Amino acid sequence: MVKSIQIKIVMVFMILGIVVITGLGLTFIYKLNYINTQIDAVEMTSLQIQQLLTEQIEEIRKIIYVSLVIFTILIVILAIFMAKVIIKPISRLVKSAEMIAKGQDIEIEYLADNKNKTEIDELVEAFSIMNTELKENLNEVTRQKKQIETILLHMTDGIVAFDRHGNIIHINLAAKKLLGITEQQNFEEIFQKFDVDINLEKIIYLDDWTSSEKKLNLENQSINLFFAPFKNENDRPAGVIVVVQDITEQEKLDSMRKEFMADVSHELKTPITSIMGYADTLLDSDVDEENQKKFLSRISSEAERMSKLVADLLILSKYDTAKIKVEKTEFDLGELVKYVFEGQTIEMQKKELTGECYVTADVPPIYADKSGMERVIINILSNAIKYTEAGGNITVYVGFVYNDAYIKIKDTGRGIPEADLQKIFERFYRVDKARARETGGTGLGLSIAKEILDQNDSKIDVKSEVGKGTEVIIRIPTKIKY
Repeated sequence: MVKSIQIKIVMVFMILGIVVITGLGLTFIYKLNYINTQIDAVEMTSLQIQQLLTEQIEEIRKIIYVSLVIFTILIVILAIFMAKVIIKPISRLVKSAEMIAKGQDIEIEYLADNKNKTEIDELVEAFSIMNTELKENLNEVTRQKKQIETILLHMTDGIVAFDRHGNIIHINLAAKKLLGITEQQNFEEIFQKFDVDINLEKIIYLDDWTSSEKKLNLENQSINLFFAPFKNENDRPAGVIVVVQDITEQEKLDSMRKEFMADVSHELKTPITSIMGYADTLLDSDVDEENQKKFLSRISSEAERMSKLVADLLILSKYDTAKIKVEKTEFDLGELVKYVFEGQTIEMQKKELTGECYVTADVPPIYADKSGMERVIINILSNAIKYTEAGGNITVYVGFVYNDAYIKIKDTGRGIPEADLQKIFERFYRVDKARARETGGTGLGLSIAKEILDQNDSKIDVKSEVGKGTEVIIRIPTKIKY
C-alpha cells in the first residue's frame, strides 16, 4: 500500500515536470521559428535583428517566469493536497503505531463519507481494530494467567516445571516448602539431594517406557512425586512437570487401617478359637456334668465378649460414617451422673470398693446428647472399677467452672504409665492386655467416649500415676446452642 502511494507521488511530479518542460520547449521552438521567419521575410540590418532577438528573449523570459509561477502554484496546491491526503494520514498512522507500542488506545476521527477515505485511513482504522482485539486477547490471557497462578499458589500439592535442560521455569510455594528447594536449583541437583533415581531425558522422550512416579521418605514426611512431560505449541517436548504430594496423613491412615484390621482380626480370633476349642471338647469326648457347665460357661463368656466387641465396633463405625444422629437436649448433669453411679454400686460392692458421688456446685443445665454422655460416664466409671483393686476407693465430683460443667472421676487403682497416656484413646490400645482380657474389656471404651465427647464439643483429660491411681476430668460446655 505504501509503495503504491510512493509511485503515485512520483508519477504526479513526473507528469507536471513533463508538462512544464514540454510547454517551455514548444514555446522556445515557436519563438526560434518566428525569428527565422522574420529574418527570411524581411531584409533586416544587424541592429534590427539584435533588437528582434532582444524582444523575443524578453518574451521568452516572461513566459518562463509565468511558467515558474504557475508551476510553483501547482506545486503548492499539490503539496497541500498531499499533506491532507497522504502526509496527514501517514502521521496519524505513525502516531497510532507509537500508541500501540505504548499500549495506549488509538483515537481515530472517522470520515463521514466512505468515498473520501484513503488507503491510509483504512490502514489506520485497521490498526485501531487490530489494537482493540489485541488488547482484549492480551487481557484475557493475563486474566487466565493470574487465575492459574492463584490456583497454583494456593494448592496444597507442590508444582515444579522444568525445561528440557532441567532449569526451573515455575515453582509454587507448596513445592518450596515440601522439598525445601529454590528456583536456582536444577533438576539433577534437586533429586540427587533426595537420592531419587530419575532421568530427565527418559521422562521427556521415553515417558511411556519409564516409571513416572516415585515415593520420597523423609524424617517425618512421606512425599509422592509424579513426573509428567509437557509439549510446546509445535507439539514438541518442552520439559517436565513434577507434582509433589504430601501423603504423610494418608500413610498414617493406611497404617492405622491395617493395624485396626489386624487388631479386629486378633480380638475376634481369640474368643472364636476359645469357643471352638471348648465346643470340640464337648463334642469329641465324654465330659462330666461339672466340666460341661464349666466349658459352657466359658463359651457363654467368650460369646458375650465377642458380642460386646461387635457392638462397640458397630458404634464406632456409625460415628465414623456419621450415621449416628446426635440429638441434643437440655438436662441436669448432676442427676445423670448420680443415676449412673448408683447403677454401678453393685459392681463396686462385688470388688469390695468404696465410692462417693458429690455435686459440688449449682451446675446449670447442659445442652448435649444425653444418651451419649451417659455412655461416656459408664465407660469411664467401668474402667475405674476394673482397674482398682479390692479395698480401693472411687470418688466422683460434678461441678461448674466458668462456662463449663465438669465431671471428675478419681480412683485409687494401679494407674497408667506416662508413656501410655497419649495412646489410651486409640482403638484396641490396652495398657495391660492380659488384665483387659480377664475383665472382658474390648479396648474400645475410651475410643467411643472420645468420639462422643468430640460430637458434643466436650473435652477429656487424664492424669495418672502408677500405683497411686487415675483422675479423669470431662468438661462439657453449658452454653445452650440452638
